[in-house]
Amino acid sequence: MRCILMNKNVPVVELELDDDTATIIKVIKSYELDFLPIGVDVKAGIPNKKELNEWWVGRSIPASRSGLASALEQLGVRYSEQLLLRCYGLSLSDQYWMNPVDRELKWENNNFFQNDFSDDVGNILFGQPAAQNIDLMSPCNTLDGWLKKKWKIIDTKRCLLKAGSNPYMQEPINEVFGTRLHQRLGCKNYVPYKMLSEKGIPYSVCENFIDTSTELVSAVSINRSMKKRSQFSTYEHFMNACDRLGIPGMKEYIDYMLVFDYLMVNTDRHFGNFGAIRNVETLEWIGPAPIFDSGTSLWHDKLTRAINPLGEVEIKPFYSNVSRQMKLVSDFSWIPFEELRHLKDDIREIFVPTEFIDEERIETLANAVTCRVEELKDMEIEQKKQHSSIL
Repeated sequence: MRCILMNKNVPVVELELDDDTATIIKVIKSYELDFLPIGVDVKAGIPNKKELNEWWVGRSIPASRSGLASALEQLGVRYSEQLLLRCYGLSLSDQYWMNPVDRELKWENNNFFQNDFSDDVGNILFGQPAAQNIDLMSPCNTLDGWLKKKWKIIDTKRCLLKAGSNPYMQEPINEVFGTRLHQRLGCKNYVPYKMLSEKGIPYSVCENFIDTSTELVSAVSINRSMKKRSQFSTYEHFMNACDRLGIPGMKEYIDYMLVFDYLMVNTDRHFGNFGAIRNVETLEWIGPAPIFDSGTSLWHDKLTRAINPLGEVEIKPFYSNVSRQMKLVSDFSWIPFEELRHLKDDIREIFVPTEFIDEERIETLANAVTCRVEELKDMEIEQKKQHSSIL
């Protein structure tokens, strides 16, 4: 199958794809290579096929997605990659898509920002019964992550619904608490989450923060935009890549994100769930993406008796050790500690008892978050001492 990779209405490169696996077999012709996905190298006017394939296949639903095997069987495909071509690779995170050479489709008539899409794929991914005639034209085909999630149009807005995991189904509630924490910290650049419940199961809901003129560029792609040198740490390499690309405001953003994730006890801030926003028409960088996807937090998979507020937990993205990673924060003075005193009450308000979460767990979480705030205060005091000794 021959297609032209498009960035909205701009032809980027003509490709030959395997009909069965959807992988890129051959790069046939280059057009506007400035509009290539960030992180794909170009030599002698030809994009690196391996890197382009990694980016393309990376748009598919990961094999780790909960309930994927059963869903694929109902959808009538063997691999999630096969779903990519059923929606031309269209997403609600950027404007890239595959335009079949023999069809010459128009972006305006097919993109998911301006056109309705079927709920069939999303419903099946959530374990709901399949429709008689399944419509595979869906942005759910290009959703990453291991938890059950789907795009749905609610009151004309593109919204992402996301489920939790056993035993506490806590991730959606964590997102709502994270929204409150952003407000307490005085943050402006975050995705607000709400929660809905269907048949007693909680789901988080947020509106899409990408529109027809923008794209989300993940930290994975930013990292791949330049070769890492051994003398630089993971953090240094990422910041160097941001500087080289000209992304503004990233240092302050990372400082904030690390503080926020520390208080949330976020164990899954990988390079795929933060990044930057770019204008797809001018290719100008707007700035860091709003903070999103913070549900894998607050000891979501730990038994209540195993919650240790100041115990070591495996974290990401720059170091696995909390103390080491928090030393990357250049300034703690902006933190409104007086506001954070209310987090214990916020936990009690947001985490109401359900069949999955009891009052003992809620109280344990409330006390644990209070301990994290006190530890963060100690970090600020220690930093001030170090700065004073230097002066």
